[in-house]
Amino acid sequence: MAKKVKRSVVKRAEEAIERKIKNKTYKTQMKNAIKKLLDAVKAKESPENVNKLLKNAISTIDKAASKGVIHKNQAARRKSRLMKTAKI
Repeated sequence: MAKKVKRSVVKRAEEAIERKIKNKTYKTQMKNAIKKLLDAVKAKESPENVNKLLKNAISTIDKAASKGVIHKNQAARRKSRLMKTAKI
């Protein structure tokens, strides 16, 4: 005989799936922005382009942190390392 599942349990599971999808979206955007910046630095592109990509990467990192996808300290660490890398 099948056990009856509470509605609250089902709802929690559905909410967890929705959160996972939203978090994955923010994380993917963040990683892509970082990857573009690192590729530009590696290819020794113009400083204007690198600065534009750095600004975009920092923005996406801040957005992910504000949404709770990553911790604020992790965001600060990532931004610091990117700025150090972009300066070289």
